[in-house]
Amino acid sequence: MAREKFNSRLGFILVSAGCAIGLGNVWKFPYICAKYGGAAFILIYLLFLVIIGLPILIAEFSVGRGSRQSVITAYSKLQSPRGRFHLNKYVGMAGSYLLMMFYTMVCGWMMIYAVKTVTGELVGLDSNALSEKFGEVLGDPSGMIFFTVLTIVFSFGVCALGLKNGVERITKVMMVGLLILMLVLAVNSVCLPGAEKGVEYYLVPDFSVFEEYGFGTVVFNAMTHAFFTLSVGIGSMEIFGSYLSKDRKLTGEALSVAGIDTLVALIAGLVIIPACTAYDIPLDAGPSLLFISLPNVFNNMPGGRIWGAIFFVLMTFAALSTVIAVFENIIAMCMDNWGISRRKSVAINLPLMIVLSMPAVLGFNLLGGFAPLGEGTTIMDLEDFIVSTNLLPLGSLLVVVFCTHRHGWGFGNFLSEVNEGKGISFPKIVKNYMKWVLPLIIIMVYLKGYYDMFAPRGITALIGWMGFAVAFLAVILFFAVPKAKKKEQTAETE
Repeated sequence: MAREKFNSRLGFILVSAGCAIGLGNVWKFPYICAKYGGAAFILIYLLFLVIIGLPILIAEFSVGRGSRQSVITAYSKLQSPRGRFHLNKYVGMAGSYLLMMFYTMVCGWMMIYAVKTVTGELVGLDSNALSEKFGEVLGDPSGMIFFTVLTIVFSFGVCALGLKNGVERITKVMMVGLLILMLVLAVNSVCLPGAEKGVEYYLVPDFSVFEEYGFGTVVFNAMTHAFFTLSVGIGSMEIFGSYLSKDRKLTGEALSVAGIDTLVALIAGLVIIPACTAYDIPLDAGPSLLFISLPNVFNNMPGGRIWGAIFFVLMTFAALSTVIAVFENIIAMCMDNWGISRRKSVAINLPLMIVLSMPAVLGFNLLGGFAPLGEGTTIMDLEDFIVSTNLLPLGSLLVVVFCTHRHGWGFGNFLSEVNEGKGISFPKIVKNYMKWVLPLIIIMVYLKGYYDMFAPRGITALIGWMGFAVAFLAVILFFAVPKAKKKEQTAETE
């Protein structure tokens, strides 16, 4: 079966950017940026995006284009005869399914709030009432199931139409709509009375703000977000590389994708931070910003019901673009692994994904007593922990090692693939950085994720879970160990 290809370069860039752009851009980036220094944080973040996120993204694109396969078979095709990197397919497969087991539910939340804002259900509510309203959403299994299933059916429906007619065409419309809506909201936010303070904080660097949290904390948060923002590590970007023609060098393509991803995050900050300062909403509101603080902003804003509806439609577009992209990866993995058609892969995975999404949905209500990671945690927290803290960094580690070490693909083959076509060349001089320094940075991000999660729970919990992290890391790095050479069999002669 001939490999599908994108209809246009723009389609590839927008679809790949749509995969990278998610709730992390339009929700998490603004609140961590606001918390850790505004413009000063942005400068550090952009630096780490270039030296960490971009090389990993280029590596994923190169493995996809070089193999013309999904992550399930790409490493087997490209690795050396003694390589074990084909085992990375389990990381990619587990990561894609686990991510969608809770992300489809979160996308459903965006749809619920879009409906509630349009119908005026949130109008006039203060922060306490808005907090109770979100609790009601989580406590209603039927409502969450409906919108989660709607997300799954719509997204698989798009994928069933094919790469060009479904994924590329629909995602392009959503991405253009997302950018237009964000620009409209950003213009509205910066024009609000009292927004000047927020605009200044966001655009004028002031490094003195680092004194409150410490420079090291700020730097690590910038590094971590730069690492995770491009959705690398589980093959979601690799699959789009497999659909890409060889007429353009991959460095320029990766820069375009990362550029759009960053642009959306920066515009999101311009939407949220000036609006918060205009209405005296604390800039360190954190995760509650989306469902409690921002609806409160819209309630105080002239025409707030309209602006709120636009905002949550925007959030829905951002979430759906990621869901569609990861579903495409799941569909392609099944097609490559079993040699089945796209429609059959959709028919298998659609009901499977509905069933797999139910634990996260029910974890907030009917299964609310189950706290897998300790008091106050939910099934979603466990799934997110497995994906975000483990599979994304470890999958990224493997793809970098694979592209730079001789028992994987090797840096020479990687460089040849990346630099085929027109455009910006990837410099050979970064070989040692990618081979040694970048893997160490990824390992540091991985272990710090465990520290941040378990250190507040006491030294016993921290030591126990860090031991598990090191053991898990050792298992993953075993993938990079070459197989032992087979002894040549010699026939004995008499």
